[in-house]
Amino acid sequence: MNKRNVLVIEDEWDIAQLLELHLSDANCDVTLAADGHEGMHQAFARIWDLIILDLRLPGPDGLSICGALRRELPYVPILMLTSKTSELDRVLGLELGADDYVTKPFSISELVARVKAIFRRVESLEKRFPSDAESFTAGPLEIDVKARRVLLNDNSISLTAREFDLLLHFVRHPGHVFSRANLLDSVWGYGHDGYEHTVNSHINRLRAKIEPDPSQPSLIVTVWGVGYKLDVDRVAKELGKTSRNQPLISVR
Repeated sequence: MNKRNVLVIEDEWDIAQLLELHLSDANCDVTLAADGHEGMHQAFARIWDLIILDLRLPGPDGLSICGALRRELPYVPILMLTSKTSELDRVLGLELGADDYVTKPFSISELVARVKAIFRRVESLEKRFPSDAESFTAGPLEIDVKARRVLLNDNSISLTAREFDLLLHFVRHPGHVFSRANLLDSVWGYGHDGYEHTVNSHINRLRAKIEPDPSQPSLIVTVWGVGYKLDVDRVAKELGKTSRNQPLISVR
């Protein structure tokens, strides 16, 4: 198996070296960055399989780096390191698109297990949905999976990495109702119990970008008391489909 390229952005050097030692034993090629400036430079310098990101850093902090990565780069998994008392930072980090978090002080075996779980999840998604295998048209939306690009009525719209993953999950499962816990498990991955409001925030931001009237959503709708779904009836109307034999979601 090829080594995974992992960037660790951590200003506490003893922790950084401990991570380097144990991740190297887990078949990772580890690069260390000791502050936000160096971390930002390294993050944009190459393609990484994982970035482990401390939130409290000299220079640009972890939240700023996480936000920049999600705005400007193709998807890369991000594991945050946070203090036990910084629940707000954890919430903000997850809403910016971090995949998981570990609180300090942490068990090194737990952190390595989280890292391996992220890699397994990425591998599973790559096997199920090869990046060059498909694109979707769903009503007014065109989704290019490989380029991670979305067009709305032929106009490009800007989505964060997590917003894109959330939309793609709905489009791949039209009409299925997902609870917030379902979406956390499927889109964010495990380890986010208690952060259902993160789903609400992402749904609201996604609606603001794709709905004709976000105050009265017609594509991603709320099923009260249960969760959310992509409304296939609305998609059918957008596509002008009247026959049940015609696909509501087209895949290329």
